[in-house]
Amino acid sequence: MYSSVTLARPVTASLGRHPNGPHTYAARVTPPATQHSLRSVLVSQGYRRLLAARLLSQAGDGAFQVGLASLFFFSPERAATTSALAWAFAASLIPYTVVGPFAGVLLDRWSRRQVLLGTNLVRTAMVAVVAGLVVQGELGPPLYVLVLACLSANRFFLAGLSAGLPHVVRPQDLVVANSITPTAGTVAALFGAAGGFGLRTVLGAGDGTDAVVLLCAAGAYLASAGSALRLGRDQLGPVGAAVTGPVLLQARTVARGLLDAAGHLRERRAALRALAVTGSLRVGVGLFTLTTVLLSRNTLSDPRDVDAGLTLVASAFAAAGAGAGLAALVTPVLARRLGLRTWVVGCLLAASAVEVVLALVLTPQVLVAGALVLGLAAQGVKIAVDTIVQTSVDDTYRGRVFTFYDTVFNAAFVLAALVAVLAVPSSGRAPAVFTGVAVLLSLTALAYRAGEPSAAPGVSGRTGPSPR
Repeated sequence: MYSSVTLARPVTASLGRHPNGPHTYAARVTPPATQHSLRSVLVSQGYRRLLAARLLSQAGDGAFQVGLASLFFFSPERAATTSALAWAFAASLIPYTVVGPFAGVLLDRWSRRQVLLGTNLVRTAMVAVVAGLVVQGELGPPLYVLVLACLSANRFFLAGLSAGLPHVVRPQDLVVANSITPTAGTVAALFGAAGGFGLRTVLGAGDGTDAVVLLCAAGAYLASAGSALRLGRDQLGPVGAAVTGPVLLQARTVARGLLDAAGHLRERRAALRALAVTGSLRVGVGLFTLTTVLLSRNTLSDPRDVDAGLTLVASAFAAAGAGAGLAALVTPVLARRLGLRTWVVGCLLAASAVEVVLALVLTPQVLVAGALVLGLAAQGVKIAVDTIVQTSVDDTYRGRVFTFYDTVFNAAFVLAALVAVLAVPSSGRAPAVFTGVAVLLSLTALAYRAGEPSAAPGVSGRTGPSPR
């Protein structure tokens, strides 16, 4: 078990008085040295196994997304329009946005290792069926439902990873672990996407090629399930939780647990404010993602040359991944020197500057450069927010809070899709939208800076078992 950790120069925050008692806690989670902390993280066998499961799964995600993008938006037979793209985004996220918090309660009651295993096995089977439907040319409702279920399961999987992370690393190593883990996952997704893109280049565009790419994704999910099996059944928590009783009683318990988690989050002001920042930034990232696809397909390349459009999209997303990788390197150092709040504000302002430039100048080079900076800013904020949430909530609520975190993420993308339908033409040229996002992110930065310091009340000495 861990006691509270107090180190020089706070990254997360000094903690105030616990709302449920007279104790005062200090949990300043700053790594004393990035290189030393990196070794401390990687020496944990449990962490390495958790990371392997994530990398394999997200490589599958990259291939899966390339297969879907090629099938629906970069096929010579199918045009990319704002409404089609936006509704595809929204339809893939709305159901999980609604049911996500219920899944979070289950993350706090079921073995999280079993959740990682089960979601990957289910996705393996579903993606294989999707590939079969594509080969047969069945692009109707059954395929859409399966794609939707696969994407929803992925958010459940990622929430389980985040909730389990504090069980395999020390509290003082969370900043570094949160730098490595999602960023390495992003890089793995890019490698998976590059592999899918390479297959499309070699085999040629067509539904048969898309099916092959999807089967590769299914193989990666199966490998991730095998990696998850190497973790102990209870190694990722939750501590002392079990689901028992009739289904109806469990449903009531789920609803009651959601209310408890909401109350817990209201008491943890640092986590609540961090989630608000995430929501605001993700609206901007969602709009950038949608406009990047439209611009690449219809404006910044010849609409008749789908391969050129897909290449530009791949370049922009690769640049965003490179920015995320850079964030993993600089965030632990700058967060230690500046503090998490200043770092988050700086990232928000950098993202705002990107939107201003896009409103004024729009070329392929500017789009790719903007993706690089936005990738750095978005990942820098994510690392900070992950650390704040992990150190601000009790382990018994962590799964629910991280699933709520994913719900905020998804809801922000849905909102971005709705804005796109109303304000973004199919060409993707929308200077007014870029300007509006710049204003939103600037105001978010000012509000976060003006708020109370990132206090995380309630972090006691019992954040979970020692990492294994």
